[in-house]
Amino acid sequence: MDGRVSCRMAEILSDETSMPPNQALIEKLNGLPVDRLAEVEDFVDFIRQRDQDRAILRAAAAASAPAFATVWDNPEDDVYDAL
Repeated sequence: MDGRVSCRMAEILSDETSMPPNQALIEKLNGLPVDRLAEVEDFVDFIRQRDQDRAILRAAAAASAPAFATVWDNPEDDVYDAL
């Protein structure tokens, strides 16, 4: 997560220190007009999808690493390791 985003989120959530963080966020959402809520929902969906995509990519890379290791780990290709 981008440091600016996490700092801003911490700032938003600390505004109402007497209530749980989720409640403070819910109250802020309740104050938004319907069209802005749709935008927030789209952004949340985007974040979830991005996280899922990244997890799939990491899993695929981990699963393929042993197969590629037999091809890439050889003396002829050692010169490329320094790049």
